Amino acid sequence: MARYKDEQCRRCRREGQKLFLKGERCYTDKCSISRRNYAPGQHGQKRAKLSEYGMQLREKQKTKAYYGVGEKQFRKYFEMASNKKGVTGENLLQILESRLDNVVYRLGFGTSRAQARQFVNHAQFEVNGKRVDIPSYLVKVGDVITVRESKKDNATIKINVEESSKRPVPEWLEKDSEKLSGKVIRLAAREDVDIPIEEHLIVELYSK
Repeated sequence: MARYKDEQCRRCRREGQKLFLKGERCYTDKCSISRRNYAPGQHGQKRAKLSEYGMQLREKQKTKAYYGVGEKQFRKYFEMASNKKGVTGENLLQILESRLDNVVYRLGFGTSRAQARQFVNHAQFEVNGKRVDIPSYLVKVGDVITVRESKKDNATIKINVEESSKRPVPEWLEKDSEKLSGKVIRLAAREDVDIPIEEHLIVELYSK
């Protein structure tokens, strides 16, 4: 999968809003949006009025950045959402929320989705007792996500759990901080997604 290797804060500046890609840094004065709230590049301060297509494209790019998903995989998710019963846009968000790296982040084991993705890549977690090192793994109702026994002394995860105690856990998940585990009670609904995404613009873009 193609990886974005440029400075993550440039993405936030490009979209003109915080995408919370750098964890705790995004809540401090070091956040690039707080310092330079304009797009990167030579002509960044000259924001042009976006066309209808431009708005749709930016919404797609923003959503991809939020969840750390590449174009090929994002299109695959859209096709999955289109083939499911219900509203395509809401189905798309539900699929994105069901990614293992996102669930690890939502449970507070990672300060950002990028960090959670790294933890999963390094086989720090198991699902239903089996080691899973694929960030795009889609969880199902009833799945139990746990820090592997051999990794429970990971200082970073412990600190993250302690600091994330102030952050509410989504209603579709259940968290056990002592056991360093979480359970999928149900799949995420539209009202559970607290990210400012206008999914109908993405549907319109792909429907052309």
